Amino acid sequence: MDIKEGYYGQWGGAFTPEVLHSTFAELKAAFKKAKEDPAFWQEYVNLMSSYSCRPTPLTAAENLSGLFGGARIFIKREDLNHTGAHKANNVIGQGLLVKRMGKKRVIAETGAGQHGVATATMAAKFGFDCTIYMGEEDVRRQRPNVFWMEKLGATVVPVTDGSRTLKDAINEAFRDWVGSMDDTHYVMGTVCGPHPFPEMVAWFQSIIGIEARAQILDRTGGLPAAVYACVGGGSNAMGIFQGFLNDPEVELVGVEAGGRGLDSGEHASRLAGRDASPGVAQGYKTMFLQNADGQMRDTHSVAAGLDYIGVSPMLTDLWEKGRVRFAAATDAEVMDTLDLTMRREGIIPALESAHGFVQAFKEAPGLSPDDSIIINMSGRGDKDIFTIAHAFNDPSWKEFIIARGKEYAAE
Repeated sequence: MDIKEGYYGQWGGAFTPEVLHSTFAELKAAFKKAKEDPAFWQEYVNLMSSYSCRPTPLTAAENLSGLFGGARIFIKREDLNHTGAHKANNVIGQGLLVKRMGKKRVIAETGAGQHGVATATMAAKFGFDCTIYMGEEDVRRQRPNVFWMEKLGATVVPVTDGSRTLKDAINEAFRDWVGSMDDTHYVMGTVCGPHPFPEMVAWFQSIIGIEARAQILDRTGGLPAAVYACVGGGSNAMGIFQGFLNDPEVELVGVEAGGRGLDSGEHASRLAGRDASPGVAQGYKTMFLQNADGQMRDTHSVAAGLDYIGVSPMLTDLWEKGRVRFAAATDAEVMDTLDLTMRREGIIPALESAHGFVQAFKEAPGLSPDDSIIINMSGRGDKDIFTIAHAFNDPSWKEFIIARGKEYAAE
């Protein structure tokens, strides 16, 4: 049991400026009241079932299981949520909370853009004004999602500070919140940030693990040998891991962005690598990639959603306790695995999700055919088409882009 509210072992907390204390107190009170109200959770489940296709299925990857041998591979299909990722679980829950609090505007940060699209969708449904902060580099990489956010009615603000990625977008969102807290709620996208955000996001994402545990028992009559999930901030991982935390026979594996390799310095691996150290930033304590002076380092991943310098305090605690094992997948491994999964199963994982697939494919052959494993597919790869086509050096795609560019230039 945690001794201090909002702490997970020595990690977590709420290191917030004094001006935000009353806002956080209001949020904690509203969240506590909602969590203790069974009618709120039922309203959330009902809405997710009619608006976001829950429960998402557990797909048996028979072709890949046959290819690798060993354990049967199952895929939890969070890509089939409305907006194409697990992010919908969190934002719909927070949207219901915003309605209870009577606020009229939401702001959010996003890396891969999926959280931004989900937040813009939620805002449109509930009638909130919406502003999304996104690093300029991520705007470039995830242009299709920027298009959808704007069409859904959100204002997308490119952030040009720092490395122009997710951590910089979070900083900018907090700056906005300090000046707008009376009518604005900050829809944090992952299980990071000051308390109560990690607990709140994890609670809404726990629906993944609740479903997955019941589904694998129904399909196989037993629990899986292992559950794999990619880890940026860690929301999809905490979502599915919570379903199995009390099952010590189930190994929980988080897969971080190995980028160009752990020895290259160009990665976003905090716990699987050797470069992270304890620190306090963006309102909470966890393991960060930082230099000797405590300044946050630049990170790299082909997957914009994993390109983050910190990791959930919940996962850091579980890692420290030995309950979650961490590994890293390189950009090259991710592209090879994405290609294999598309061709063998007809499924297109997001670049983020493909990190989990890499580690599962490495380890499945070493398990028994009587075993099963689950990969949490956090999102679909449609949003990554520009990055994937570029990485594959696809000639037809290049011809299409050049031709379309010429058409626009002639207008």
